[in-house]
Amino acid sequence: MSLGSKGRGRRFTVARAVRELVARVIYAGDWPARALDRWGRARVEIVRHQIAAGRGARPPLRIGFISDLHVGPLTPTRLLEAAFGRLAAEAPDVLVLGGDYVFLEATAAKADLIARLTAGVPAATKVAVLGNHDLWTDHALIEAALERGGARVLVNRSLRLPPPHDDVALVGLDDPWTGDPDPDRAFAEATGAAVKIAVVHAPEGYPFVRDRGAALMLCGHTHGGQIAAPHGPVVVHGHLGRRWPAGLYDVDGLPLFVSRGIGAVEIPLRLYAPPDVGIFTIA
Repeated sequence: MSLGSKGRGRRFTVARAVRELVARVIYAGDWPARALDRWGRARVEIVRHQIAAGRGARPPLRIGFISDLHVGPLTPTRLLEAAFGRLAAEAPDVLVLGGDYVFLEATAAKADLIARLTAGVPAATKVAVLGNHDLWTDHALIEAALERGGARVLVNRSLRLPPPHDDVALVGLDDPWTGDPDPDRAFAEATGAAVKIAVVHAPEGYPFVRDRGAALMLCGHTHGGQIAAPHGPVVVHGHLGRRWPAGLYDVDGLPLFVSRGIGAVEIPLRLYAPPDVGIFTIA
């Protein structure tokens, strides 16, 4: 058992190492995912939002957003395929992936699935950021899989879109909890873009985006609590995650969207926090 992060991620505690060891033992053979593949439901909600960014006469930009796949013992492949299938049917201009692609260690088989799912969405541009679970394992394997699927991994980098959407830049930040966000570098690369869309794994990335002229911030991480009551989440990690657990928020004029994601961690159950993908029209 490793008591440290296998990747560059920080805050991999002894308690986390023990929890992951116990999970590997309890969920050996990925039996929860296989059972859910056979008997579970593969329902994924599409959440749609329109963002007024003052783009004038340019054609609307359609962005598909998916986060928290958590490929591993608790997430059925059929659910992942359903989520990416819904995105593929929408045929967005841009596919954005919000991090946490695995639960527990990254493997070649998980990487192949991530690459296949990402490749299946017919978007002209695909970008991805990394999450805490990615940085605790072999994140280079995950990054290579995303690139095989056609996605560019943005770690404190920006990407200007091609015409007719060349007024838009996507700004990707490192994970705010376990990584090393550098907003100065990332946003400097977006200089000159009229519309900046920030992507960071968790709501805790908000302080790195605030007051930098972003038209939209996309994140995940919270799972909407994963286990929630009808009135809202029971437990959400992170003080900003508890403030903004899921949905679209207006935070001092910045539209901030928090996805509930797709997969599960710790226990193979979601309650009142159904998986979702987002479709955003930027006009």
